[in-house]
Amino acid sequence: MDIAVLVPTYNERDNLAVLARRVLAYPGYRMLVIDDASPDGTGELAESLKREWPGRLDVLHRPGKDGLGRAYVAGMQRALAEAPDLICQMDADGSHDAADLPRLVEAARDCDLVIGSRYAPGGELVGWPRRRAALSRVGNAYVRLAMRLPIRDCTAGLRCWKPATLAGISLETVRSNGYAFQVEMAYRTVMVGGRVREIPIRFTDRTRGSSKMSSGVILEALALPWRVRSSASGLEALSRTVSSESGRR
Repeated sequence: MDIAVLVPTYNERDNLAVLARRVLAYPGYRMLVIDDASPDGTGELAESLKREWPGRLDVLHRPGKDGLGRAYVAGMQRALAEAPDLICQMDADGSHDAADLPRLVEAARDCDLVIGSRYAPGGELVGWPRRRAALSRVGNAYVRLAMRLPIRDCTAGLRCWKPATLAGISLETVRSNGYAFQVEMAYRTVMVGGRVREIPIRFTDRTRGSSKMSSGVILEALALPWRVRSSASGLEALSRTVSSESGRR
């Protein structure tokens, strides 16, 4: 299989080489680094890794820091143009274990989106202060209820997508950034009838570099349900279109 792994970066020079070795240890996996002009030289390191792994690691350089959502959309659009069998996404900071990728890929055989979940039975969150862990759990519960999502970890960043699913949820219209991006993408998938599965993972807080979490990111996630639901008519129309086309097949 051809598995494209998307890794957005901003100041992840200390972590990127280690992650690349772990991801590319799996045959059939390749990696797209989406760098937002990191001032610490992450983009230059990515180019060096590209020469070390020709044909298996590529770099998408963006002109400046524009948010996680915009980076992922750019990476997803690039990946879709290359027509891989599956598209995975993960953080560059070491919080996600590359060893979980094959489990997500296996689970994607019979669903459209697989989420590496901290809050599914058997999942684990390691290294976060109690207040931050509690905020994440409460925030996910709030989003799940407000948006009626059958997902325990709505903000999870370790995911595996069927390319057809990404192509069908109108990436060009996604407006959220930060962690809210993950919520909106899950919501859009559910709205078009996508099959979502969560598998438990051990999520470990970064040991190198600084967190990108901020109060603004959290507030955006809290406001997202109402923004997205206000425009749900378009997604519902898209859902009806997808359902009717599936019925004609």
